[in-house]
Amino acid sequence: MQEQSDHPPAGRSRAVRLDSFGGPEVLDVREIPAPQAGPGQVRVRVTAAGLNPMDWIITADADTAARFGLSLPAGFGTDYAGVVDQAGDGVTGFAPGDRVFGAALSRAVAAFVVIDPAAGTAANEAHHTPDGVDDRTAATLAIAGRTASAALGVVAPGPDDTVLIGGAAGGVGVFAVQLARLAGARVIGTGSATSSGFLRDLGAEPVAYGDGLADRVRALAPGGVTAAVDLHGTETAHTARELGVPDARICTVAAQVDGVPTANGANAAPGALEEIARLVAAGRLRVPVAASFPVEQIRRAVQLQAGRHVHGKVVIDL
Repeated sequence: MQEQSDHPPAGRSRAVRLDSFGGPEVLDVREIPAPQAGPGQVRVRVTAAGLNPMDWIITADADTAARFGLSLPAGFGTDYAGVVDQAGDGVTGFAPGDRVFGAALSRAVAAFVVIDPAAGTAANEAHHTPDGVDDRTAATLAIAGRTASAALGVVAPGPDDTVLIGGAAGGVGVFAVQLARLAGARVIGTGSATSSGFLRDLGAEPVAYGDGLADRVRALAPGGVTAAVDLHGTETAHTARELGVPDARICTVAAQVDGVPTANGANAAPGALEEIARLVAAGRLRVPVAASFPVEQIRRAVQLQAGRHVHGKVVIDL
């Protein structure tokens, strides 16, 4: 096994753990044995972990957790960024000292995570962090970036499109808006009244969600809407239908509507995440970090993120 001399294997590690499923109140920072990289694996010294709605959704109850293969005691969080500090026998493409980011399903908020980079799964992955992308930003990319890319892959926006994006100011929305704009589409994004300036800065034309949404969109786009992505529920999908958008050009992420395609991060095209990282490094896509918290404040961070009114991403520093 290769090891960096200035980062010897640590006997103990700090990690967020839960002994029962539930809300933020079940999350605790614990000292646990540090994981070690085995053959074909790398160990990452985590510097930042990005939060996503799925983190607290899958740990809220036992039935949901079981669908994701989780059992107690469990870890928490999926998106991470950091530095490889161990590389097991047979590992190629990664070495101690490499900056990396990716996903480690429900175990990312920890001082160390062990990844199998050859596994090829979206829940256990490592990618090289490009120069010019800091670790806080890299820790926000995996789930939200991949999900946005998958959803837009369904509706395939282009220069002739006007795309309605529901939940545009959220963690996935910030990627979806910018990726659609980079594809040349006009974007109308739903949000609260307080998010209008934020959405304009991303390149979207803001519209308030709620009763009368279809009329407000018609006023903004009298020529019509040609595609829609609903990142929050079903309101945007039903509105798109009302506006005459065919089901094939509507996509939902967080809920289902009969006849409308759905998408999640696992459906993203190969290389989508690396392309998003390159866009960030080139300054063509920006990731607003709404708030960052030390790991000791994990409960407060999750409460903020779960409130669904954060403009951008929430990050845990380790």
